[in-house]
Amino acid sequence: MDIHVSHVNKSFDRKLIINDITFTIPSGEICCLLGPSGSGKTTLIRLMIGAIAADQGTIHFENTQMPSIEMLKKIGFMPQHNALYDDLSAEANLKFFGGLHRLGKHRLERRIEDVLEMVELTEHRSRLVKKFSNGMKKRLSLAAAILHSPSVLFLDEPTVGIDPVLRRKVWEQFQAFKRAGTTIIVSTHVMDEVNECDRAALIYNGSLIEYDALPALLEKTENGRVEELFFMASSKKEGDLK
Repeated sequence: MDIHVSHVNKSFDRKLIINDITFTIPSGEICCLLGPSGSGKTTLIRLMIGAIAADQGTIHFENTQMPSIEMLKKIGFMPQHNALYDDLSAEANLKFFGGLHRLGKHRLERRIEDVLEMVELTEHRSRLVKKFSNGMKKRLSLAAAILHSPSVLFLDEPTVGIDPVLRRKVWEQFQAFKRAGTTIIVSTHVMDEVNECDRAALIYNGSLIEYDALPALLEKTENGRVEELFFMASSKKEGDLK
């Protein structure tokens, strides 16, 4: 399903965090929300999944306006900070999240087997999460996010704090989800991760400075590196203030 973000604004304590952002994400693509820390990416994700309401503007998943309880059943969300229970095992965590999604007993059992295999944690299913490494917790968080087979998957800084080898494996899994038809929205401040995506929304100080398919974005640069577009935006802003 296509996702339409239209003229969305959001402020906290009278400070504008999201400033008139508009774009459309086509179904079945990986879209990167790219920008430095504090640029508004997490707030934008929270707006898109309906966790918070926009001050102005609308967000639609096809013809359904967010927030929508029914649409939430089709959305998976992996937060930046692990929302896991350390005193439970990996399997017990998944059973808990499966209960929230009201998965039937037999379907839940099958899905737990599937997702643990996907994230290579099958042999650690009975281990307490507090004994997991940070990378293992990231993978278990991903397993929880995909447990109910969502049509749209939101990933907030999913590779922060994990080693390059694991990061490569995680992105390979994201590509597999895409091939299966899942629409993926992933936020990151790691500039080279944009190369894994079909298109990117460049967020700077709460504003959308560029949005396009990746080849079109790179054509706007001289060196073929997307961070050049941030330097250009920063220079333009400094010029406007003079």
